[in-house]
Amino acid sequence: MARYNRWQNANLLAAAGTLTDEERRADRGAFFGSIHETFSHLLWGDSIWMHRFAGTPRPGGGIAESTSMVADWGAFGAERRRFDDVIADWADGLDDEWFATDLTWWSGAAGREVTRPRPALVMHFFNHQTHHRGQIHAMLTAAGAKPSDTDLFMLPG
Repeated sequence: MARYNRWQNANLLAAAGTLTDEERRADRGAFFGSIHETFSHLLWGDSIWMHRFAGTPRPGGGIAESTSMVADWGAFGAERRRFDDVIADWADGLDDEWFATDLTWWSGAAGREVTRPRPALVMHFFNHQTHHRGQIHAMLTAAGAKPSDTDLFMLPG
């Protein structure tokens, strides 16, 4: 799933790159508003989960601030690609022992401490990515951009 995440983020970044900055920032009625803001929230969400999973630096702000993580589009794309490598490297290093325990963290969304099994949290992590990439894909398509294949079985070897 980490490889799929990296592949699809590159796919959608390329399609979004065919739009103007104004088109990427236009409010399209999605939960996080625009293509850029949804991309930003997704990177923020990935960053907060990787902080919990692997101790990477915690992103600033909360969900409300997640839509403005990296303002410049070029810098955003570079950070997204860099962080997708971080996720892939982390996933490559996982073992059964890591999955055998629960994870406890303070959830700003829930407003309390939460404990859940790590396998369920990793599924949530990748499902959250897919959910928001689906929104981005729909907004890109509506804007006239043309993302490539998204089917999991098409993932390059």
